[in-house]
Amino acid sequence: MTSPAFSLAADARASAKLSAWRTEIAETFTLAVPMALTQLGQVAMMTTDLALIGRLGETAVAAAALAHIVLFATFTMGIGLVSAVTPLGAQAFGARAPRRVRAALRVGLWASIMLGLPLTVLQLYSDELLLALGQDPASSQLAGRYLEGLAWSLVPSWVFIAFRGFMGAVNAPGPALWITLAAIPTNAVLAYALIHGAFGLPQLGIFGAGLATTLVAVAMCIAAAVISATCRPFRKYAVLQELWRPDWLLMRRLLALGLPISGSSLLEYGMFAAAALLMGQISTSALAAHQIALQIAAVMFMVPLGISLSATVRVGHAIGRDDQLSARRAGFTAIWLGLLFMAAMTLLVALTRHQIPVLFLGDTGAANETAQITAALLVVGASFFMADGMQVVANGALRGRNDTRIPLLFAALGFWGIGFPCSYLLGFPGGLGPSGVWIGLAVGLTVYAVLLVWRFHLLSRDALTISARR
Repeated sequence: MTSPAFSLAADARASAKLSAWRTEIAETFTLAVPMALTQLGQVAMMTTDLALIGRLGETAVAAAALAHIVLFATFTMGIGLVSAVTPLGAQAFGARAPRRVRAALRVGLWASIMLGLPLTVLQLYSDELLLALGQDPASSQLAGRYLEGLAWSLVPSWVFIAFRGFMGAVNAPGPALWITLAAIPTNAVLAYALIHGAFGLPQLGIFGAGLATTLVAVAMCIAAAVISATCRPFRKYAVLQELWRPDWLLMRRLLALGLPISGSSLLEYGMFAAAALLMGQISTSALAAHQIALQIAAVMFMVPLGISLSATVRVGHAIGRDDQLSARRAGFTAIWLGLLFMAAMTLLVALTRHQIPVLFLGDTGAANETAQITAALLVVGASFFMADGMQVVANGALRGRNDTRIPLLFAALGFWGIGFPCSYLLGFPGGLGPSGVWIGLAVGLTVYAVLLVWRFHLLSRDALTISARR
């Protein structure tokens, strides 16, 4: 017979466990909301550009798709290095080591400039590369024109991400959100003016859209630097102090953590870029539809990405103070939040799949084929969206534990061992066309997501066991 004292103790433990989960959900939600909104704000600027470019015609949309392939290929080469600022800074914050927080940001800024400048110049030769890959000459030339203005946004975008990572690591992501919210209307007005020659500015067409993005990225970068250096709670970290002093030991840690992140991102983006090239071989309408559907996926993806960033911070804080139970709880809380959100959004997109293409193409007969393909891809994307949300949050939780090398191997298997071969086989020999390409993408993402969640479970379980034995 169970004693009353034992029963009360068991109830107290259950109540404490439930309270800990509730607290973790609240903390994750509080941190994730501004981070997710910041991500949504950034993709809103890209979506606005695409909507404005769409009014220039289907060829312009296809050119924007090709230009984004080049931009994001270079962007993902360095995204891991600047993303590594968040886990390094979060762990230092959890360990109450403010100098290490500042140093994490500093090496991220160094990496942004050292890698970003040569990659910016490389983008200016994109039209020759696209022609060599068999793309339409008119679209390739127009894509090159777009990148003449857009390419210069690379370094300031990376620098802003580094500052944003620092802000999140110290539990104050709000200013990055406010900067982004201010940038959205600014970008829309400036892009419209430079595309069409409004408000006394020159009419630059698609080049103007790229130039507007670069100018806004520079302004965001400057705003983040000023706020980080002068406003609370960032001012005490003196982030610009000793900015030019190299920290090669920490730079090696940044590279060890960040290069696998960049590698995973490149493998993932490479699969999507290769899928876009497959679409380009099917038809211009298929390529335009692919770009529009991916833009919707990107909008949805930003919320799980924000949750992923919060997972990195929450897990990193717990690891910094050597609290393995909290680290496991933080990771799985974020994974479930991301999965639930994507389930709801997937249903919404499926119900509005015929209305979404009109936002980009207008209600015109000429764009009817593109709209039909887009609607079909959005239906096929149901499992795609769910798996994409789960993998990015699990990745964020693993990064909070400084685990990035094994996920790189998982990315190679999921994206290129399974995903792209399925896309090609289903799209061409299988005769499913654009839908077959997207089914292959969904299969690759699902395999990757399951492996990442399994990896986090094993690592956090083993760390918890070791901690309990101490």
